[in-house]
Amino acid sequence: MADKSENRSYCLIRGVFDPDDAMQLLMTLIDDKISFHRLSNWSRRERFGEGDTAGLKRVDELKQTKAELSALLAEARAAGRDLTIKCNIDITLEP
Repeated sequence: MADKSENRSYCLIRGVFDPDDAMQLLMTLIDDKISFHRLSNWSRRERFGEGDTAGLKRVDELKQTKAELSALLAEARAAGRDLTIKCNIDITLEP
């Protein structure tokens, strides 16, 4: 592997979605991330006897994001508007 950092970017989501499809897509993504952090915390407690405080903090952040997105999607649904969603994943391979 090279001595310097390598950056890569991938488009995960790109398109125009009605509020119901956007809700399903985004809530599934957030719920999966929450499950990942909860499982990681459980595993860490089982193996090392201590929880993953950073992961649990991230769960709280994701719950807040979920609430904010739910409100935005409800607003879009009430207004009969679609949403353009673009989500990139940026990855850096560290030296």
